[in-house]
Amino acid sequence: MAERITGHTELIGLLAYPIRHSSSPTMHNEAFAKLGLDYAYLAFEVGQDTLEDAVKGIRALRMVGANVSMPNKSAVCQYLDRLSPEAELCGAVNTIVNDNGVLTGHITDGIGYMRSLQDGQIDVVGKKMTVVGLGGAATAIEVQAALDGISELSIFNIKDKFWDSAQGTLDKIRERTSCKVNLYDLADLDKLKEEMADSYLFANATGMGMKPLEGKTYIPDKSFFRPDLIVTDVVYSPQETAMLKMAKEAGCKTMNGMGMILFQGAAAFELWTGKEMPVEYIKQVLGM
Repeated sequence: MAERITGHTELIGLLAYPIRHSSSPTMHNEAFAKLGLDYAYLAFEVGQDTLEDAVKGIRALRMVGANVSMPNKSAVCQYLDRLSPEAELCGAVNTIVNDNGVLTGHITDGIGYMRSLQDGQIDVVGKKMTVVGLGGAATAIEVQAALDGISELSIFNIKDKFWDSAQGTLDKIRERTSCKVNLYDLADLDKLKEEMADSYLFANATGMGMKPLEGKTYIPDKSFFRPDLIVTDVVYSPQETAMLKMAKEAGCKTMNGMGMILFQGAAAFELWTGKEMPVEYIKQVLGM
């Protein structure tokens, strides 16, 4: 890294809290080095209390852009100049591009998740998917799944701040795609079990299972899983959450969030640099 840093090196950041566990700095810096690009990617622990100042810093420091993760994905929208159509639909951003002081927010989480399924030879087109979550990453996954041809989405969430605002997004999904979409209260575990029973794929699209919620899961026991159900988690640290361990014990094919991180990162990388990330090389770097 020291040999690469010059007076011309441009900066890209990651704004989230907590974030020291992230694989993104390794992924992007290795990709920059592999392609001989004069960029550096650093993680900054930024919560919503300092988010506005951090976004101002992107302009002031003339940074190329940034990634944004929990808990900032929805909150950051108000500080940006523009949103991509997908980000506007989701109400969330995970990638900021600085074009001469004009900050545009994009969302690549959904693209990353769907590409990770394809990479794992999982074909969800025309099938039913049950998802837990209504936050930024969850909504991006749900929107992209519907756009890519999922036939039915059963979404579960606690009745929190996302519940009411999600109704408009779900209406837009219904209007713009042929996907059937239903929203249920996560407290109704009988309904969750019923919907999972005839789903092709189940996804935890929340931070449940990562620090400081490591070892926790929304799924009460193994009876919610069956061997032919594919179970995915957006969490990648730890690589096997309590939910994935339970699903694996039930005979399910499982997938953690590393693939999503890789492919959402690849999409962001292209937005910043105009070049394709060397994905196969980065897989080796990350031990995937």
